Parts: sequence; structure tokens; C-alpha cells
Amino acid sequence: MAIQIDHTGRRALVTGAGAGIGRKIAHWLAQAGASVVVNDLILERAEAIASEINTNPDRCGRAVAVAADCRDDEAIDALVATTVEHLGGLDLAVNNVGMLPPGRRPQPFVANRGDDWRDIIDQNLVLAALCARAEAESMQASGIGGSILFVTSGETTRPAPYNAVYAAAKAAINHLVSTMAVELGPDGIRVNAMAPGTTLTETVAAAFTEDRIAALVASTPLRTMVEDDELARLAVFLTSDLARCITGQFILADGGAFLSRNRPANDEGLTSPLKGSNAS
Repeated sequence: MAIQIDHTGRRALVTGAGAGIGRKIAHWLAQAGASVVVNDLILERAEAIASEINTNPDRCGRAVAVAADCRDDEAIDALVATTVEHLGGLDLAVNNVGMLPPGRRPQPFVANRGDDWRDIIDQNLVLAALCARAEAESMQASGIGGSILFVTSGETTRPAPYNAVYAAAKAAINHLVSTMAVELGPDGIRVNAMAPGTTLTETVAAAFTEDRIAALVASTPLRTMVEDDELARLAVFLTSDLARCITGQFILADGGAFLSRNRPANDEGLTSPLKGSNAS
């Protein structure tokens, strides 16, 4: 018999879903049957993605757009409360938001000052943790458990020249996942992280040269770049009942890039603010 991932009846929140990986995750969750709150800082972007989902003949669940600035504690609480209000509850959450803050670019470790550390850690580790806190509280209150998934970065598995602060913040999330899994497990809440390699989103495709993309492809054992659809399918699996025995885990999805020693020059990180980012 065919085995299918079924999220019918599930209520989902995807942060940073206005483009890129988050957009694809929202689409695939809806195709699997979940009702999804599409969150973005900019309402128009969230509404555009929700409209895409709701007019997609392949989707089984519906989408609702909710704008919120996840850098603000009260806004996060309001986002989760609004999700519960629209959908009737919260069963699964994907914390995808987090990247280099505006104006911050990859730079050598010694160039990072206090403001760089504070901004990047706040935009990644603190922001994701606060979202997860509000989500976990809602799931605990429901008494039916749930699943929380973080999107971190393949930069956490290897030295990350010119991205030390970003990679450190993402690596901290990987450790947070194990602690949350232990604390929240008795409530039936699973917590995991998936770490993309450099992902061929529309923004990355536009920013990288053909030669750079070719070099990245050649540096992986699978001779491929990760695509956002592939990451979305992984997110759908990890938040589903097929993965109900998986918690506290960090799943690397980078085409095997971490195994390779034939990597592009490290100084390429200076040329693009997108290096190491899971953002769109």
C-alpha cells in the first residue's frame, strides 16, 4: 500500500514564510492537508503567499496571512494567539525566520564588535527561542502535544570563515533543540532542527554567478545544490506522525557538502550577504 504523509486537520505556523524556504514549507504543509498561518514581517508578502496556497488546486489545507515582527516579545505572543484564533489551535510550528540583519555582511571574526554580536544573535538565536517559547506554551495549554521545527544552517557543521557570529548563533539553536526536547517531551511535544546547505532559492540564484553555483555543485558528493522543495518535504516529514519517534535531533540537509574537502574559496563569503543564510 502507498504511504503518504497526512497533515489533515493539523494547525501550523510557519515564520519567515514570505519567500524562499519558508514559502515552500508553507506550500507543502498545505498540500499535505494542514491549515497554515503564513507569517512575514511584511503583510503584503504574507498575503501573496497565502493567496498562492489558497488558489493552488493541489492544496488540501487553507492558508491565512499574519504579519508580525518576531523581534518583539509582545508581537510573538500576539502571532501565536492569532494563529490559535484563526485555526482553532496550534499543532506544529516551523521557525524559519532568521538571517543576517539588514546592513550586516559577512566579515572576518576580528571585525565583529559588540553591536555585530548582539544584532546577529538577537536576530537568530533569541528570535527563534522566543518564537518557540510562545509556541510551546500554546501546545502545553492544549494538552495534545505538537511538533516544533527549527531551520538552522549547514554552517554549524564546519568552520564558517567570515560568518562566525551567524554560525555560532545557529549552532546554539542546535543545542537548544536537545534541551527543549527533554523538557517538552513529557507534554508530547517533539523538537527538532534541520540544517540546509546553501539553498538554490530565487534570491540565491539571482545573487550568485553561474561559476559560483557550478563550484558549489562540484563541491558536494551528490553534485547538486539543495533546492527549497527538498527542504520543504523534509519539514513535512519531520513534523508528521511518520517521525513521531524523532525528537531532539539535528538533521543536516546539504547534499553531503560537509563531507567534501573540495570547497569554494573561503573568501567568497565576503562577496555575498547570503553565504550561510537559510533565508530567501
